[in-house]
Amino acid sequence: MLGLDLTFLDWDIISKFVLGGFQFSVYLTIAATLGGILMGTLLALMRLSGRKALMLPATFYVNTMRSVPLVMVILWFFLLVPGWVFDYLPDGSKHRAEYSAVITFIAFEAAYFSEIMRAGIQSISRGQVNAGLALGMTYSQNMKLIILPQAFRNMLPVLLTQTIILFQDTSLVYAIGAYDLLKGFTNAGKIYGRPEEAYLLAAVVYFVICFALSWSVKRLQAKIAIVR
Repeated sequence: MLGLDLTFLDWDIISKFVLGGFQFSVYLTIAATLGGILMGTLLALMRLSGRKALMLPATFYVNTMRSVPLVMVILWFFLLVPGWVFDYLPDGSKHRAEYSAVITFIAFEAAYFSEIMRAGIQSISRGQVNAGLALGMTYSQNMKLIILPQAFRNMLPVLLTQTIILFQDTSLVYAIGAYDLLKGFTNAGKIYGRPEEAYLLAAVVYFVICFALSWSVKRLQAKIAIVR
C-alpha cells in the first residue's frame, strides 16, 4: 500500500510545473480542433464533390490517417522532418516539439473531423439542396448559406466529443518531449521524489476536466434535441 502524500503539490509547485503544461495542452486542443475542422471540412467537400480528381486524394488521406496510431504520426514528423525547417518559425529550434505537436495534431484530427463533417452534410435533406439550386445558388453558395450552417448545428455534440478525446490525446506529445500537462506533473513528481502521487493527481485532473466537458456536451445535446 503506497503512502500517498499530495502536500508537496502546493500552489507554488503547481504554478511552476503544471500550469505551463496545462496551458499548452489547452492551446494544442483548441488549435487542433479549429485547424482540424477547417481542414476536415475541405476534405469532406472534396469527397462529396463527385470529381475523382478531388475524391481520390481526399479519400486516400482520410483512410491513411485513420489507419495509423497518432503517436506514430507524431514521432514520424518529429524525427523525419529536418531541423532546419523549424528555423523559419519563431523560436523554432527551441520549440520544435511543440510545433511538431500542433502540426501533426491538426493533420491527424482533420481525418476524423472530415468523417464527422461528411456525415453531417449528408444528413441534410436533399430537398434543401435542390431548393437552393432552384433559387439560382452555386454549389459553394448552397454549402455556405444552407447546408453547412445546419450541418454544424447537427454535428456540434459529436464535434465537441471528438474535442474531448483530442484533449486526452494531448498527453501523447510527451513522447517527443513537448511540455504538456502530463509532462508538468511528471517533472514535479521527479523533482520532489513523488512520482506515484504526481501520476495519480494527473489522472484525477484529466478525469475531472473530461468528465465535466462530457457532462456539458450531454446537456447541450439534450437542449438541441428539445429545440428540434
